[in-house]
Amino acid sequence: MNRRYLVALDQGTTSSRAVVFTPEGSVVSAASIEFKQYYPQPGWVEHDPDDIVATQVESLRTAVRKAGIQAAEIAAIGITNQRETTLLWDRKSGRPVYRAIVWQCRRTADYVETLKKEGYTEMIREKTGLVPDAYFSGTKLQWLLDKLDLRDRARRGELCFGTVDSYLAYHLVKGHPHVTDATNAGRTMLFNLATQQWDDDLLNIMDIPTQVLPRVVDTSRIVGMLDEDILGAPIPVAALVGDQHAALFGQACIEKGMTKNTYGTGCFMLMNIGSEFRLSQAGLLTTMAWRLDGKPCYAFEGSVFMGGATIQWLRDELKLISHAAQSEALALSVPSSGDCYLVPAFTGLGAPYWDMYARGTLVGMTRGTGAAHIVRAALESIAYQSADLLLAMTKDAGCKPPVLRVDGGASANSFLMQFQSDIMDLPIARPAVLETTALGAALLAGLATGLYPDIASTAQGWHMDTGFEPRMTEDDREKSLKGWHRAVEAAQFWASKR
Repeated sequence: MNRRYLVALDQGTTSSRAVVFTPEGSVVSAASIEFKQYYPQPGWVEHDPDDIVATQVESLRTAVRKAGIQAAEIAAIGITNQRETTLLWDRKSGRPVYRAIVWQCRRTADYVETLKKEGYTEMIREKTGLVPDAYFSGTKLQWLLDKLDLRDRARRGELCFGTVDSYLAYHLVKGHPHVTDATNAGRTMLFNLATQQWDDDLLNIMDIPTQVLPRVVDTSRIVGMLDEDILGAPIPVAALVGDQHAALFGQACIEKGMTKNTYGTGCFMLMNIGSEFRLSQAGLLTTMAWRLDGKPCYAFEGSVFMGGATIQWLRDELKLISHAAQSEALALSVPSSGDCYLVPAFTGLGAPYWDMYARGTLVGMTRGTGAAHIVRAALESIAYQSADLLLAMTKDAGCKPPVLRVDGGASANSFLMQFQSDIMDLPIARPAVLETTALGAALLAGLATGLYPDIASTAQGWHMDTGFEPRMTEDDREKSLKGWHRAVEAAQFWASKR
């Protein structure tokens, strides 16, 4: 039977998805299943590893059934995943020793502060491209080994550590390979991006035995065959990739300088910077884009904490809208925000400010300010924050991308996309397939199995649906950005001067 479909397993923070694609990049079917979140203490977030596997398997079976295809028609499966979430399990039985510690979890903040106080910040940055933070996997693994007293078992090789891609590969692939790919390894704070190896210095600092670590493989590579019990036929599992890296590939940003922005709960902007490992000088992270045939490709990454979550705030807390889609019409009902600026620093400011003490601020209101002005200012704040990221990337890269490719739920808001184009003075391209994370994983799997002869061929699956061209005057742009940056100063001033 002709193998002519690709499948992506998209394991996210709140749900597990499976998407069936044609080789041309069209969606045939999709299925998604949510799973329970656990909050055992304030600031702690956990997942049940059994839920992750069970929902991923069920979504895969459902998507294949909805597509009306046979398992033997699937050429390859790619896995993309929520990054940094940390798991530890018994090598022999496969059973987890603890729940998955989710990337959002802040339980290891004290471990991170110790690293900073002991002077390891610059070492970590120079080796990993990251800044010390509880966000990353290294201190989560350190916490598990400490709190559960598991170092001796780890040294004896009885335990396996991994991010979600590793855990799924171990449990879904015949033979239980213990692997991760370079994009996920690069988010652990334990992986040296320059040498492409686990870093002995960092492992020693956190007292992590090498025996517990997965083997790091290329992003596009067959790691084994799907267990036949799942779909009734063996299928190559041929890609492991973190979600934001998958989106970069799915957006066909395969050339140096090409940039994408994902508008989800937060915003994640990645710029392909090519094969040279470079550190940001403007407050960004350096991360893997992907690794193919042993050759690394790097990216600058910047994160906005409050993207789509700002629209949720309008809906859930202020009750100004009843559903997210209303925000566009309400914003367009007024000609401007009336010089009103919202800085949604509800949990501080991310890149390039990295100010955890900044607070949400609404400035410039007059007696005539109404709900529509506030909604418009909230949408504009997402674009302003992303414009700050682009400016930082442009400084670091020494060039501005010719276009910004966008995806994620809020990218469907055409008002936001037009304002984004205006305030960046940059064309915006919204693709026909917004499932870019899943598409990237599928394309990488197809590349590993020969469905595409080279990386350039995978880009043929990308097609633009809607383009947005800047139409704001330079004077208006300069005035708007000046007002935004004054508002950011106010947000930073509020907490610092109490």
